[in-house]
Amino acid sequence: MKVCIAEKPSVARDIAEIIGAKQRRDGYFEGNGYQVTWTFGHFCTLKEPHDYTEQWKFWRLEDLPMIPSNFGIKLINNNGVEKQFKVIESLVQQCDEVINCGDAGQEGELIQRWVLLKAQCNKPVKRLWISSLTEDAIREGFQKLKDASQYENLYAAGSARAIGDWLLGMNATRLFTKKFAQGKTVLSIGRVQTPTLAMIVARQKEINAFVSEEYWELKTIYRDTEFTATIDRIKVKDRAEKGLAYLKEHPFEITSFEKKDGKEGNPRLFDLTALQVEANKKYAYSADDTLKYIQNLYEKKLVTYPRVDTTYLSEDLHPKIEGIMRDMTPYANLTAPILANPIPKLKTVFDDNKVTDHHAIIPTGIFPSNLGQEEKRVYDLVARRFIAAFYPECKIANTTVLGKVGQVPFKVTGKQILEPGWKEVYANDATPKKEGEEEEKILPVFVAGETGPHTPRIHQGKTTPPKAFTEASLLRAMETAGKQVDDEEMRELLKDNGIGRPSTRANIIETLFRRKYIEKKKKNIYATQTGIDLIDTIRTELLKSPELTGIWERKLRMIEKGEYAMETFKQELIQMVIDLTLEVKTANYRVITIAPEQPAKKEEEKEEKAKKTAKPKEPKKAVVIEELQCPKCKAHPLKKGNTAYGCANFKVCGFKLPFEVFGKKLTDKQIADLLAKGKTGKMKGWKISETDPETEGKLKLNDAFGLEIEK
Repeated sequence: MKVCIAEKPSVARDIAEIIGAKQRRDGYFEGNGYQVTWTFGHFCTLKEPHDYTEQWKFWRLEDLPMIPSNFGIKLINNNGVEKQFKVIESLVQQCDEVINCGDAGQEGELIQRWVLLKAQCNKPVKRLWISSLTEDAIREGFQKLKDASQYENLYAAGSARAIGDWLLGMNATRLFTKKFAQGKTVLSIGRVQTPTLAMIVARQKEINAFVSEEYWELKTIYRDTEFTATIDRIKVKDRAEKGLAYLKEHPFEITSFEKKDGKEGNPRLFDLTALQVEANKKYAYSADDTLKYIQNLYEKKLVTYPRVDTTYLSEDLHPKIEGIMRDMTPYANLTAPILANPIPKLKTVFDDNKVTDHHAIIPTGIFPSNLGQEEKRVYDLVARRFIAAFYPECKIANTTVLGKVGQVPFKVTGKQILEPGWKEVYANDATPKKEGEEEEKILPVFVAGETGPHTPRIHQGKTTPPKAFTEASLLRAMETAGKQVDDEEMRELLKDNGIGRPSTRANIIETLFRRKYIEKKKKNIYATQTGIDLIDTIRTELLKSPELTGIWERKLRMIEKGEYAMETFKQELIQMVIDLTLEVKTANYRVITIAPEQPAKKEEEKEEKAKKTAKPKEPKKAVVIEELQCPKCKAHPLKKGNTAYGCANFKVCGFKLPFEVFGKKLTDKQIADLLAKGKTGKMKGWKISETDPETEGKLKLNDAFGLEIEK
């Protein structure tokens, strides 16, 4: 018997159907010589300090640094996890072979390896390694199962990352809290979290320290075209007025007219960070939400594996591109020009040297149906980017005109699109312009030496502070370890030194929000005073430097490639923690008070106190809906939040049911029917997206525990 272990029940169900394991058992499927079971995300975690010794249960400076002789793992304390783990453990002990069907990435490898380690698996292990969950991809993957030993380096990198985060996070958080905090305040320190916060604080300080200054510029209009003087900005108004008087005494003269044809290269295919950046710019989606939407699309078999950091495809995918394009029927009018000719094997798209475990995010070709607005928008971003990559380049003309008035030089530039090329894909789409990108401006033809009257004026302006981070610009800064990089090629080169991984950056940002170290105002991200105080307290540059953290990330990637030893990395971090502990223990700078790490808990305590002292009111609706269990994990009750019902163990299970879906607010009865029976009664007025007409049908939970309309 072969035991397949998937990372989610929905994936296990798909695999079981394809390989013929169609008999449902308690916690697994069986048939055709296979047993298919599942985890639901992380089942195991590194042991906590008190698991090693009772002494580490208490936060005391004298006990630091905490360095276990050997790191151990334990099951997450959760009834659903414990129940499902027993199923996995039993199956693994009785089988002939295990097939690891976890997500094909570092995190997926770590999840599965820890489960097998905890289950004391001593059976041969194979690895299913696929980039999409389509039936063809799964069948092909089972025909080409890999030996688990091929992924030892990937597991080593995942383990090294987890151990590194434990060593630094556990020790530094206790160290700074006990040395500098007051009361019950916790100063949370993290290997990636802290340098990310440091970047935001540094930008915040620049903004806070900025003093706006007035300036004046000389401009003039000649032949309906506005020129700007190319001299330094004038800081004194009197000088500007004297300059204006001077301009009025002289005619305008053209000194140079230059028009150069150029090209605007096609946008690169999406990696996860680029997709999160685009979704934030265009729809203000958070990085965390975009990751959820694209992960859902992957599990619905509509796109390839999303947690990637490359913008290239492997060369063996080239023959499959035509088929994917032909299957993208909703975009037939855009794919038709590409399909009229053989698909070009572009070096900007296909490059085996730029692809490691996975390629860029692209559509699978499966027809997208019954998508909510958010998923539909994210799918559209991926689909259009995929199509645009194969269009001709955009041809432009850049015009530069120089002139002078007396001895004062002037200049104007313009850009004209000659052949839109790939921009046709976005012709009816409000794609955000790149930062600094100018509107198309067509200039008349000028001749060097021509002169004539003009209309000069003074433009008064004010200097502006540095721009606050948005999630888009923060993600880019994390990707390049704080370096400002616009060039795509250079960005690719810097990815190995970025801080965090594409799959973890969203969670890092959410953690900073949750701990009240940063806040969002409209789309901008600002450091709170709490966050600023925390970074001011950390004098050790190593903890705050994006570049130094980027070096650690590079070493982790080298471990993944087999170019660096995990044990060496671990010993370097241990020595760093020892040095850090000595430095902070002997420090004599100020003590600060910082808001508690999780103020939400305090708010809950206040609410509880208010309930006890308040006058009796009409009872509120119960938080737990009729004691119904979560339909996904079947191990925890559902709880009511501000906008949705969710599993009480949401972080592990992930099930959520919004109060409002497809344009309709659900009644209590409809929610109860949906949870108890799997579907509501038939209703009118469902609106799948803004552009679709209203439809009639039943709202149902699909096999992946998502929502769809059954007509």
